[in-house]
Order: sequence, then structure tokens, then C-alpha cells
Amino acid sequence: MRRSAGYLAFSLMLILALAVVGCGSGEETPATDESANAPAEGGESAVPPAGTTQPDAVEEGGSPLHNPSHPEMNQQAPDTYRVGFRTSAGDFVVEVHREWAPAGADRFYNLVSNNYYDGTRFFRVLQDFIAQWGIHGDPEISAAWSGATIPDDPVVQGNVRGTITYAMGGPNSRTTQVFLNFKDNAYLDSSGFSAFGEVVEGMDVVDSLYKGYGEGAPQGNGPEQWKIQQEGNAYLERDFPEMDYVIEARIIQ
Repeated sequence: MRRSAGYLAFSLMLILALAVVGCGSGEETPATDESANAPAEGGESAVPPAGTTQPDAVEEGGSPLHNPSHPEMNQQAPDTYRVGFRTSAGDFVVEVHREWAPAGADRFYNLVSNNYYDGTRFFRVLQDFIAQWGIHGDPEISAAWSGATIPDDPVVQGNVRGTITYAMGGPNSRTTQVFLNFKDNAYLDSSGFSAFGEVVEGMDVVDSLYKGYGEGAPQGNGPEQWKIQQEGNAYLERDFPEMDYVIEARIIQ
């Protein structure tokens, strides 16, 4: 029987939706959803679908936080550097090793240097898995970075307990979202999740981050990421008041 174009399109959408729910091993994954610009999908991030362009805001000059192409957002990081996080749950320190993941280390250095992570919420904290954050609380800034991807780094350091890694939704799709591993998640290594740093102080603080909301909607009771991107911290403060957050993140000199 001849299939209609509408039927084929629906079938393709169903296959893609199933693909982002989890990896073939049945394990949980911090992967971002490339189709998350569609609110009905409830994806993990706002990475544009393949073939789309980055936002118009990425012109050279202007405010660094509103402009991923700004020179201040594209500096090479030191070989090793530390970032101090002051959070609602306490303080912790991450040490970044550029040799582990150069593109990831550079992006993180530039984001922290320009105070990007200040005020961001730990919106996906799953017991014995990960703590994920990195969607900016200002929807305008979040939109500017939603398509500002960096190329993949080969996996040099695996996802052991205490390492920090970018969430992603496929090849070359990393933007600003990162996660910390609560335990050894070695199965993520084969999927290309390249750790770029590790917690060297305050892992007990990381372990204490509020986990009561669980997985994000629609799979769980946590926030819907497209709503975070559209409404920012106002949505999280209203509907998820117990969620922990970054007060400030700074390069430690």
C-alpha cells in the first residue's frame, strides 16, 4: 500500500523521539535533544535541528554574554585552571584540564570569565547519576547561546565520579549545559561524552544538591527545559522553589 507523505513524516518523528529517550543499553543519559525547540517533545536542550543557523545575535562586538562570537568569549584557556562555585548548597571547586578536552575547556573558561553561570539552576539532579545545569536564567541570553555549538573533543578522560562533562544531543552539539557525575558512568564514554575537569574540593556539597524534583518533564516531575529557555529563572523560582542554584562561579587566580 502506498504511504502518504504525512504518514512517513509522522513515522520519522516517532523514531527520532524514541532515540532521544535513552541509549540502547537502557542506561540514563545526559544527552541533549536536538529537536528540543519543539515544546511538545520536552527535550533536554535547545540545540537547533540539523541544517539550521545560529541566532542573529552572534555578530562580533556588543555584550559578550549576548554574543557568542564576541572576542572575549573566544579566548584560549590556560592548560589548567580552577573554578570556584558558590552555590545555595555550599561551595565546591572544579579543576579543568585543557589536555582532556580543549574545545570544552576553552568554552567553559570563557563562560565562567564572563559570569555566565551566575544564577543558573541545577535543574536536573538525579540520584546516583548526575547534576546538570547551564541554561541561563535570562531567556534572551539563553536564546543567544542555544545554537552556539563547539566541535566534539575525543574522550581522553572518562566519566568517573566527580568529573564534569558537557551535555549534548549528537555530534558537535555542545553549547553551555554541563553535568557532574555522582558516580562512575563509564558507559557514557563510548557515546562521546568527554570530561574536561573534576571536582577537587567540596564533592560533599555536590552530593547534597537538591534531588527532590527528579527527571525533567515529561519523563518526571522536574522542569520542562523549553520553559526554562522561554521563561528563565522566573519559571524555576515559581514552580521549583527548592532547586539549588549557582550564586557565582569565578576563575580562581
